[in-house]
Amino acid sequence: MAEPAGLTMVQALNAALARAMSEDERVLVLGEDVGVDGGVFRVTDGLLDRFGAERVRDTPLAETAIAGLSVGVAAQGFRPVAEIQFMGFIYSAVDQLVSHASRLRWRTRGRLTCPLVIRAPYGGGIHAIEHHSESTEAMFAHVPGLRVVIPSSPARAYGLLLAAIRDPDPVLFLEPKRIYRTAREDVPDSGAAAPLDSCFPLREGADLTLVTWGAMISETLAAAEQLAADGVSADVLDVATLSPLDMTTILRSVEKTGRCVIVHEAALTGGFGAEIAARLAEHGLLSLRAPVKRVTGYDTVMPLPRLEHLYMPSTERVLAAAREVLAFS
Repeated sequence: MAEPAGLTMVQALNAALARAMSEDERVLVLGEDVGVDGGVFRVTDGLLDRFGAERVRDTPLAETAIAGLSVGVAAQGFRPVAEIQFMGFIYSAVDQLVSHASRLRWRTRGRLTCPLVIRAPYGGGIHAIEHHSESTEAMFAHVPGLRVVIPSSPARAYGLLLAAIRDPDPVLFLEPKRIYRTAREDVPDSGAAAPLDSCFPLREGADLTLVTWGAMISETLAAAEQLAADGVSADVLDVATLSPLDMTTILRSVEKTGRCVIVHEAALTGGFGAEIAARLAEHGLLSLRAPVKRVTGYDTVMPLPRLEHLYMPSTERVLAAAREVLAFS
């Protein structure tokens, strides 16, 4: 049987890592099982054979050590790309990321930078066990000096990862594992980076703005398709970089449409959608013709597999929210 055309997100990320390592010998890959096994999701498959054990390092099961080592070698001029196997394992690395990586440029008055990337599969939807379906991106978006990037397609994963590796400051790169292998795209291995700190407009419309990121792009675009069948056209924006946030693009869209629905998988309270809604209230209030609506996960721990589908925002929930703001007058 012929291989399907295009690359999955896993393959696109692998291609970006290989491209970055081939172009810059300072780029290192490290983490649990990233070498011999090629990573739990096979994102780093083949890199050990190609670049050797000096540049692709299997580490102990110690996220604090992975993050601390990465900060140290980044401060000395290397560009480490460290993998945390699941976002639910990242919390023991928070001290290194918040107290050191994000502050190094400030602490040394620009003498040192911290060009590291922390990769982590995140989010639910694959029927995983506890601690394997976390979506706590808002925690890290709150940290000054730490960039938070979330790709939503193979092509954007390739370009954004290259941009993250080349950036002189630390990047938390969260990979929505639910869509690791669900879509394929033509992704030329050109070495071209995608812009950081910018929203990606995915669909143009005049009646409603739908704002989302990561795997929720799928449900949001499906809702936009169904709205189009009803004669409603929606702007769909992929935030992509949560911090720093491209609020200019969101405000410009809402100035045109007057209505906004924000969709994310993370819990409602303190989720990053609340920050976007607050900025719309502060800077775009006179453009709004209806209250901003959020469609999110619930304020509970991600359920175990049998109930997971009840937690995840669905196309139907996005549609219901969209129709609510469209009906407001």
